[in-house]
Amino acid sequence: MEQHHEHEHHEQGHQQEHQHHGHAHAAAGGPVSWGTAARATLHCLTGCAIGEVLGMIIGTALGWGNVQTMILAIILAFFFGYALTLRGVLAAGVDLRTAVRVALAADTLSIAVMELIDNGVIALWPGAMDAHLSDPLFWIVLAIALAAAFVITTPVNKWMIGRGKGHAVVHQYHH
Repeated sequence: MEQHHEHEHHEQGHQQEHQHHGHAHAAAGGPVSWGTAARATLHCLTGCAIGEVLGMIIGTALGWGNVQTMILAIILAFFFGYALTLRGVLAAGVDLRTAVRVALAADTLSIAVMELIDNGVIALWPGAMDAHLSDPLFWIVLAIALAAAFVITTPVNKWMIGRGKGHAVVHQYHH
């Protein structure tokens, strides 16, 4: 009984420490704040945005068509989304194989939803697919697309984290 009480006290202290740093997480499932979901989504959005922009720059520079450029941008969005998560998990001292599994579990659905929304907006916006990097339309539509992806992906992440999935998997490695 004494050991159980000590473990309970340690868990409460651990939760208070996370809450103190603004990281109240539901690693085992349970209520999740919108702030926690938004931070997870913003993390994902950062990697996606880097990949999207880099893909557009490379595709444009190589004179590729819209489809090839969009495919490259999506591949790079997944790559950079996973890379940002891997960086944090590896820094916690986790081996590469486990870190890759954590990144895949944490980010796949989030990135997929984000890419679907982001690229859907770009594909459906009149003239956006033909806009060049020097064209303000390119950057305006990209910003709108990323904002829409953030708004739609945040509830997905909230739902996943509340079930101990998605970004909740990553937070057990943040100490």
